[in-house]
Amino acid sequence: MKELERQATSTAQQGIEELSVDVSGARMHVLHAGTGRSVLMLHGLVGSSANWRACLGALAPIANVYAIDQINMGKSQRIAGLDAGLEATADRVAATMTALGLDAADIVGSSHGGAIALMLAARHPERVRSLILFAPANPFSHAGDFLVRAYTAPLGRLTARLGPYLPARLHLWALARMYGDPARITESCLHRYTDGLRVPGTMQHILAIVDCWAADMAKLEAVLPSVAQAPALLVWGDRDRAVDPASATPLMSILRRSELRVVPGCGHVPYEEMPEESNRILLDWLCRDAVSTPLTRSL
Repeated sequence: MKELERQATSTAQQGIEELSVDVSGARMHVLHAGTGRSVLMLHGLVGSSANWRACLGALAPIANVYAIDQINMGKSQRIAGLDAGLEATADRVAATMTALGLDAADIVGSSHGGAIALMLAARHPERVRSLILFAPANPFSHAGDFLVRAYTAPLGRLTARLGPYLPARLHLWALARMYGDPARITESCLHRYTDGLRVPGTMQHILAIVDCWAADMAKLEAVLPSVAQAPALLVWGDRDRAVDPASATPLMSILRRSELRVVPGCGHVPYEEMPEESNRILLDWLCRDAVSTPLTRSL
């Protein structure tokens, strides 16, 4: 296990600590709490480890929980030209687990982080005990296709690069689309999304992810059958506008050991919009004995 650089944090009273680990020659920022079975949390496309803060304290009594900032996101180091594809990102997650001393873990992923979790299960099945996926990006949802097309066009790329510096009311409008009820948005939640985007190199990495989105979804569809036996919990808000809740049906037809929990009145980020309900769902799943064995690669 590589040396962990432990830092004092303002959330120490909540039992949350900040760590720094070296992954592929870059510094990766990690939030950690608790002891017990290992859980690794993967944020979405424009998110960070901070999005999981409400979950960390709730899970800490039963689990050894890590929430990471992907390289080029959040408080992690920016590396120009980093491979932003799903396969390379999943491999970096596996390397992160090695750096943290985790042989296997329950993998929690949100949106694009859910797609990374699925690719991790396909490429490194021995590292995955179970999957908990909040509205995972998947080949069967086309709700965000228009945004992908827009951000690959010149005007869209310019808008994306300027986005972090636009007025707060426009950021609030964009975040409101992710919520079932925009009245639940807090100022601190808004800052969690905008602060990291202003770090040079972040938007370039996000655009690199967008550039390979279609190819990555095709790759994910091709490997999904190898994850068919993964114990998987799918969690969707019924007001999700970013990843179509109806895409859960074809996804579950492949993931034969999957279950679905729908959160009424909730949007794309239940763990921030309705953290109490999300934590109840997570705790219920993690306390089961049936999801205690890492996967084996399908033949």
